[in-house]
Amino acid sequence: MSLHDQHILMLVLLLLGLCAGLASGFPVAFVIGGVALLLAGLGTLLGNFDPSFLQALPNRLFDTMTSQTLLAVPLFVYMGVMLERSQLAEALLTRVAALFGQRRGGLVVAVILVGAILAASTGIVGATVVTMGLISLPVMLRAGYDPKLATGAIAASGTLGQIIPPSIVLVLLGDQLGNAYQRAQLAAGNFAPETVSVGDLFAGALLPGLGLVVLYLGYALYVAWRHPERAPALPDAVRPSLFEVARDVLPALGLIVLVLGSILGGFATPTEAAAVGAVGASLFAAMRGRLSFARLHEVARETVKVSAMVFAILFAAALFSLVFRGYGGDELVHELLTGLPGGANGAVLLVMLLMFLLGFVLDFIEIVFIVVPIVAPVLFALGVDPVWLGVMMAINLQTSFLTPPFGFALFYLRGVAPPSIETMAIYRGVVPFIGLQLAMLLILWFVPELATWLPGVLYD
Repeated sequence: MSLHDQHILMLVLLLLGLCAGLASGFPVAFVIGGVALLLAGLGTLLGNFDPSFLQALPNRLFDTMTSQTLLAVPLFVYMGVMLERSQLAEALLTRVAALFGQRRGGLVVAVILVGAILAASTGIVGATVVTMGLISLPVMLRAGYDPKLATGAIAASGTLGQIIPPSIVLVLLGDQLGNAYQRAQLAAGNFAPETVSVGDLFAGALLPGLGLVVLYLGYALYVAWRHPERAPALPDAVRPSLFEVARDVLPALGLIVLVLGSILGGFATPTEAAAVGAVGASLFAAMRGRLSFARLHEVARETVKVSAMVFAILFAAALFSLVFRGYGGDELVHELLTGLPGGANGAVLLVMLLMFLLGFVLDFIEIVFIVVPIVAPVLFALGVDPVWLGVMMAINLQTSFLTPPFGFALFYLRGVAPPSIETMAIYRGVVPFIGLQLAMLLILWFVPELATWLPGVLYD
């Protein structure tokens, strides 16, 4: 067997071992890193793997730990957890639901609008879905709403935090795509490479994210118009006063302006804006009388847990990519993508399809850290716009929260939904919203300016 054939066999074993490990339920970071180390050790013993590839690992880990971009991750997590613990979502949902509840479909409209506001202020999918499921779902069911429409709207609205900035997905994608874009330019002989930043992705994702909100609202209003029995009005709903609406809505909007406005306006980097958001969320909790030492300890503990999970997977993925490269995997991927019919379009289409299918069984973090570093340099070498690609990937990854059997938004909602709601009703409820997300991908495919226009205006 030739060395090339041995490398292909080891790559197959690497991918099969990864799939088997992830299916076992073992912690993801240990699976990714452990499988890579086992195959690297086996290849070293068999003489078909050069262990010097692993010498680059300490530098990669050091670069990760000193990355100013990735510093935004724990800060945004802290901001989201603090706002969730200060019961911002409860106050928002109560006021907005009362504002629209007297009209057909008003509660669904309220859920989608609150999901969009929370997406731009917290970005924590689990907290948003659980809060809206606990508060709005019982009210919607008592009012006679179709359980499929109610659960689908709650789950889908909760995932808006993955595409509407500031988003942790966009932060992670920005870091990975930025590194891949520089590598692609250096490989092409450009020794003064341009960069793609998290701020570019934030600006690029804003219009598609808002467009997705419009699609959600359009679907909800269409259902209320064509099938009023599925989304009845609440005749006994009491409209809140202007003061009550302003008291509960303006602080969230103000935080959005501070964080997102400072980034898009060029006044702060995403990391600096995340720090402003963390401080602002703490002040907001203090204003509501919900900032105590015990709550601060609780928020800090949750922030450390989430951040440690993210960085552990990132470290393991760095090891995995080195082993993958040591067996010539990047060369095989390059040959595969560049040999497809249709050139860059065919390559992007295959990558989008692969990421969508992986979303059924993998979390978005594993997809970002494993798949993106492998395929992105090849796509950039084919001339694909990095901002457009990043936004396309972000929307694609958003669907992973809704696709059964492992969609996390489905798990969160199933945990708080009453027993009378069947799991299959939740699955059927999210299908139209998955279709709307795929429709937004299709729109972006034919109108890439939706993602590229705003960054060009702001930063060129």
